[in-house]
Amino acid sequence: MTLKTFKPYTKTTRGTVLVDKSNLWKGKPFKSLTSVNRSSKGRNNLGRITSRNHGGGHKHKYRIIDFHRNKIGVKGSVVRIEYDPNRSCHIMLIKFEDNEMRYYLAPQKINIGDEIESGPQAEIRIGNSLQLKDIPTGMDIHNVEIQPGSGGKIARAAGSSVTISGIDGNYSIIKMVSGEIRKIDSRSMATIGVLSNPDKKNIKIGKAGRSRWLGKRPHTRGVVKNPVDHPHGGGEGKSAGGRHPVSPTGQSAKGLKTRDNKRTDKFIIRRRKKRGKK
Repeated sequence: MTLKTFKPYTKTTRGTVLVDKSNLWKGKPFKSLTSVNRSSKGRNNLGRITSRNHGGGHKHKYRIIDFHRNKIGVKGSVVRIEYDPNRSCHIMLIKFEDNEMRYYLAPQKINIGDEIESGPQAEIRIGNSLQLKDIPTGMDIHNVEIQPGSGGKIARAAGSSVTISGIDGNYSIIKMVSGEIRKIDSRSMATIGVLSNPDKKNIKIGKAGRSRWLGKRPHTRGVVKNPVDHPHGGGEGKSAGGRHPVSPTGQSAKGLKTRDNKRTDKFIIRRRKKRGKK
């Protein structure tokens, strides 16, 4: 993928940098693999806002992605590579030998017409999905299951991947981009390759309107609010808040650990690196 720049004919095109989508499918998605995507606008099942500054955005349908890769022993070919408004990486439409169609996450360096396969008999090739025990150490993988059969959970964003760094009995040792090293059951499935659209991180949005198309609403700083609305609010004139930064509910915004899952602590060999530390 390449980046697309614009001549500064207007203020919004000056400095705007987007991802070039000219080589992606330009038609509509495969209809039977889509569903209605009604936005929650940041509200929970009681209608209360739990995620602020969400809402609006362009109407789009959800593409049903197969994260399980459980079509074992049947070869398929890449029909097309598409943009997906619901995620940062691209997706690919696969047609199998039995004429079934599925959407998969598209890795880099995969082209239309390439064959892919899932299962123990699959080759070690980009786009193929195998159990961790069948993948050589040092390979870049994505869409990794945490538990066998649960569907891919790890490394699903644009340009992301994790690495198999070793074997420990019935577990594979996985190194994350964050620096965390953990053990995962070697029977879990993973797909070979690095995910597509790595230039996603380099785009410059250009204007507020494009954020609104994505469903992002304006964000108001806490220090300009009243004390009733935010812990940073109030004070005469411009004030710096007078305390360490917190959320509107008073929770620390300086790295407070909120993880509470002692059941899986034994699988984490090394915690992720703290921000700013090497």
